[in-house]
Amino acid sequence: MAVDTDPDTSTEPSSGTAAPAPRAATSAEVKQAIRMTADRILVRPSDELGERKSRAGILIPATANVSRRLVWAEVVTVGPTVRNVEERDRVLFAPDTGFEVEIRGDEYLILRERDVHAVASGRDEGQTGLYL
Repeated sequence: MAVDTDPDTSTEPSSGTAAPAPRAATSAEVKQAIRMTADRILVRPSDELGERKSRAGILIPATANVSRRLVWAEVVTVGPTVRNVEERDRVLFAPDTGFEVEIRGDEYLILRERDVHAVASGRDEGQTGLYL
């Protein structure tokens, strides 16, 4: 439980009494860490889900979404049973397979590991960095 000190509970030098104990923060004030369960993956979708441009420079609105188009997203956190994806990897998935969620004003998607079609991770020594 987080502890929050109230500025009104300071020690008064004239009385010499100690300040009351700090009050516990309410549930609205406590910031909680997000921990995914089972094979779930929390991703931050790329800007591809919105408007995009064709190679010729034509603006394609998000409402004209191609149903078979896969998109990339950055992995924020993974569940304990996820084996092939790590944090900060980029994953390729169908946008209609995830569940949208808003956390602290930011938009995220929750995916299952089986919904991921490809993983692109950072290059380490001796690795190519892109696994398809």
